[in-house]
Amino acid sequence: MPFDDDLTALRERTVALALAHAPGDGVHATPLPWLRLIRASAPALPVPTVYEPGLVLVLQGRKRAQLGDRMLQYDAMQCLLVPMTMLPRGQVLEARPDKPYLCLRLSCEPLALTELLLDGDGPAEGADAGLHVAPVTAPLLDAALRLLQLLDHPQDLKALAPLVQREILYRVMAGPLCSQLRALARGDGVVRRLNRVIEQLTCRFAEPLSIDELAGLAHMSPSTLHLRFKQLTALSPLQFQKNLRLQQARKLMLGDGLDAASAAHRVGYESPSQFSREYRRLFGTPPQQDIALLRAAPPWGPSRARSPTRNAGRSTSAR
Repeated sequence: MPFDDDLTALRERTVALALAHAPGDGVHATPLPWLRLIRASAPALPVPTVYEPGLVLVLQGRKRAQLGDRMLQYDAMQCLLVPMTMLPRGQVLEARPDKPYLCLRLSCEPLALTELLLDGDGPAEGADAGLHVAPVTAPLLDAALRLLQLLDHPQDLKALAPLVQREILYRVMAGPLCSQLRALARGDGVVRRLNRVIEQLTCRFAEPLSIDELAGLAHMSPSTLHLRFKQLTALSPLQFQKNLRLQQARKLMLGDGLDAASAAHRVGYESPSQFSREYRRLFGTPPQQDIALLRAAPPWGPSRARSPTRNAGRSTSAR
């Protein structure tokens, strides 16, 4: 479709195709490991969640993310950049069965960005990381539509999907999120150094980690790491690790049927009572009660947000 076509018609085509590949609520995997579709048919209360690095193109509905004292809303025809793993409270604000919240999520590999940015000019690093929103342009939406169309032609995916992925990143890079993408791509930038810390926290969340060890990974002093990490994620490194532990424990109880004590031990807690206190502080209710409520609630119901871990084979995070 030419770039000067009506933007509304372009969005309608993209929405229709996305709905065909996401027939029900939840997080839908695709044949492309870096592409997922997310759908929700009703508003929900705020819920602690995991936002993984990537780009999110919102096609329909509206959502809000709270990161510390910062509140960010993003809705139809906006693009959300998540430059590093974040642990905000997410809330679907606008969705209904006949017009669900709908978005595309593309993983954002720093190596692919680095290659793309080698020939570019402009600022090398953004002022901060956090979560960033920009408008979805007609060229960007056109590329997203062509990517979805490729899902119906599996014989073409291997050859053409990486080219469209590259185009999508290029279209985003050409807009107001350019400096943030450059920060993500730079190997010596603060965002990349903090990403190394987050990778360790994510892979080794059940292990005791010292702030000195993490500071060494980031090539920062412990005090500088604590300050910059909290500026960008709204949590200290050890608070971040604790929240990851609790998110994983919730997944184990809900998806694998573990009891609270077993889940607590699996994620690195030695004291079940401490686990229960911290779990209640994060999720609002004790572990057993929380899991019972999630299992009883309708999918993406208005009273409780359904945990994506209930969708077998799908991502543990949702936008």
